[in-house]
Amino acid sequence: MAVDHIRYDILAQEALRGVVRQVLTDTAKKGLPGEHHSFITFDTRAPAVRLSARMREQYPEEMTIVLQHQFWDLKVSEGHFEVGLSFGGVPENLLVPFDAIKSFFDPSIQFGLQFETIAEGAQADAVAAKPELKDQKGTRLPARHDPIPASLPQTAPATEPDPGIPSADDADKPAAQVVHLDRFRKK
Repeated sequence: MAVDHIRYDILAQEALRGVVRQVLTDTAKKGLPGEHHSFITFDTRAPAVRLSARMREQYPEEMTIVLQHQFWDLKVSEGHFEVGLSFGGVPENLLVPFDAIKSFFDPSIQFGLQFETIAEGAQADAVAAKPELKDQKGTRLPARHDPIPASLPQTAPATEPDPGIPSADDADKPAAQVVHLDRFRKK
């Protein structure tokens, strides 16, 4: 059985997180072009995530934020981004490492990415716990990932309703196009 010492799955995830990093970097410099906006879901339990105790209590596992009209002080570094948002009229500053991001979605063009979050140190255990799939030659194949659900995760309530958030009226619009790494794998 061949072992993937290069870890293409991790390299691909890092490259796709680079897409999110670049989008946020451009947004911090130039603002959002056209109707583009971003839903970013992240693991609130991930190391280095910075949230207020109030927000951590309200979102103990994951949280989805929307970057569209009401955000400020977006700063992007190699490993994380920081942003100011208002939740229920209370301003909050968040720090989110790129490794904590679970999904990124731009509903204006129905583009989405889904990520696997692996905590440091648990990476080898997570890989070992996954079921092994093999191709016809006996080569190990990575396990498939679950798709992003058709309905977006619940977002934290903003001070005002956001006209860019999809509603029940949007149900007749085409579903989001999610890029899955499996699409590019040889089957």
